[in-house]
Amino acid sequence: MVAIDRAKRIAEQMRNELGRILLQEAKDPRFKLISISDLELSRDLSHAKVFFTIAASKENTDATVNALNKASSFMRVRLAEELNLRITPKLRFIYDVSVEEGRRLSALIDQAIAKDSEKFPGVDDILEEK
Repeated sequence: MVAIDRAKRIAEQMRNELGRILLQEAKDPRFKLISISDLELSRDLSHAKVFFTIAASKENTDATVNALNKASSFMRVRLAEELNLRITPKLRFIYDVSVEEGRRLSALIDQAIAKDSEKFPGVDDILEEK
């Protein structure tokens, strides 16, 4: 139980620190548009999967993933300096598609509601009364 809490705490610290490093220290301008959405640590804390989203467009996500993975050693060194861990995990960056998937599903729901409103005028009024 304590090990799980410790791993969660370390993952949260790493997520916050990586976000700061990308925003303030990284030289690649693409990194300024990146948000760390999640970080999963292995049980032995030797590896970390870093999930990220891009604020701008999703174009060139493969190039961004490659650039992040190339810069991972720099970020790992910075994490080691800031967090003072005995073992600093190896970082692997993965583009997080969950945000895009959520937007897509939301758009589909909106379309279904619009179609229902066209087929059944006045349904919105009935639903709002309840």
